[in-house]
Amino acid sequence: MSFQAYLDNIETKTGLTPRQFIDLAAEKGFGADTKAAPILEWLKADYDLSRGYGMALVHVITKGPQISAKHVGTDGAHADPSDTLWLDGKATNPQSGKENA
Repeated sequence: MSFQAYLDNIETKTGLTPRQFIDLAAEKGFGADTKAAPILEWLKADYDLSRGYGMALVHVITKGPQISAKHVGTDGAHADPSDTLWLDGKATNPQSGKENA
């Protein structure tokens, strides 16, 4: 599954976009210097997100939307169309459908 697909699935499950999670995390005091464990605990307790999905959000909360170009343009299961994740909701993603096609 692509990184973007993880974020889209989180939105489907919770109704919240990655950008909204970043804002909620900031309200809790989580940011670039926060370790994964407290963020994962919060996401599990409040949203019942597994570690895999939680780690996708940990990345965007602590590092922003930029990801490694390692899988960009590949045909593998983890291929993403861009090295920049879309954080503002799957319905408004200009790449929508391309990463899951």
